[in-house]
Amino acid sequence: MALTVTRPPRRLAAAGTLLLALSACSATGEQDDSSAQPEASPESSHDGDQAAEAAAAPKPLRPGERRVTLRMPEPYEPSAPHGAGTDDYRCFLLDPGLDRDAWLTGTNVLPGNPDVVHHVILFRVPPDQVDSAESMDAATTGEGWTCFGGTGLDVVESLDDAPWLGAWAPGGAETVNQAGYGVRLDQGSRIVMQVHYNLLAGTDEDVSATQLRLAPIDRRLTELRTMLLPAPVELPCRPAHDQGALCDRDAAVADVQERFGRAGGAADGLYFLCGGGPRPGNVQSCTRTVSEPATVRGVAGHMHLLGRSIEVEVNPGTDRARTILDIPVWDFDNQGATPVKPYRLAAGDTVKVTCRHVQWLRDELPAFEGQPERYVVWGEGTTDEMCLGILQVTGP
Repeated sequence: MALTVTRPPRRLAAAGTLLLALSACSATGEQDDSSAQPEASPESSHDGDQAAEAAAAPKPLRPGERRVTLRMPEPYEPSAPHGAGTDDYRCFLLDPGLDRDAWLTGTNVLPGNPDVVHHVILFRVPPDQVDSAESMDAATTGEGWTCFGGTGLDVVESLDDAPWLGAWAPGGAETVNQAGYGVRLDQGSRIVMQVHYNLLAGTDEDVSATQLRLAPIDRRLTELRTMLLPAPVELPCRPAHDQGALCDRDAAVADVQERFGRAGGAADGLYFLCGGGPRPGNVQSCTRTVSEPATVRGVAGHMHLLGRSIEVEVNPGTDRARTILDIPVWDFDNQGATPVKPYRLAAGDTVKVTCRHVQWLRDELPAFEGQPERYVVWGEGTTDEMCLGILQVTGP
């Protein structure tokens, strides 16, 4: 299995995150089934639509595959969900019309308004969670609902089997897995398309879409899943810039929680996973123990604009130590995933992610113009930070 490596253009104010290629292979001729969701009407389209679709021209279908296009049914005008901040994460519930189980073998995202769409992540909603998703959608005014980090549904999203299906950022194209691998979608499943809108780039309305590449379930494919390796971020203000109100950690955490609600609690919640407690510093890490055997097929890292380096190690500090991701100089515009020679993880093995962030990049990047100095913790916004290793794995 190979993860697609893409190179987004340099758009620091609204560049992409997570170019995670979770799609796959297998399947009949050039058959495009767009009936599952109506296409956007001409009056709801944008000048950027045609350019976006041309830039993301899909790859030819393979024998047995079909393509389903799912589009937001109505335009959405982004805004700060809690009245503050420069980011809007919105989840839209889409129905691929699965009347039988299927393999997901590829994803393609068509941003309706590329000027404001910062990135898109696709999640699966299994049949037993559809009622919850529909209730949340119905209880929220306008299209979709506010969500951060995940779908926002009241379910436990396992870090060892995350429901992510695919992702897009500016410059991205369709992702297709190597033949023989796929992500299982059960009959009746839905798709959540989470769109991150960067309000620094404007608040014009958007009608984005996604294309799913599907193959029959009777194909003998190896099932893929996604393992997430998050670590805390505890980046204090620089000594010469530490007088601002948000240079106090408690104030900075409260600010993240105000902007992102429950998801803002990740800054402290990560210590339940990683152990210990907050220790200010440029370098942070987290080590996790593998609970069941798996084979690593691809690896990626994710940070935001203040990221400087990221590393993922297996069994660090032992005679079996191996580094499977090493990015010594982080490039926010190149967050592609890297295929690796299949590497077997046994139960009891450890996996460690280490990130380095620096505050001096605030002086170099336009996205921070007018933004207050702050103690930076884990947060969902463009000018917040993350430390995340991403593994694409198969079972024993």
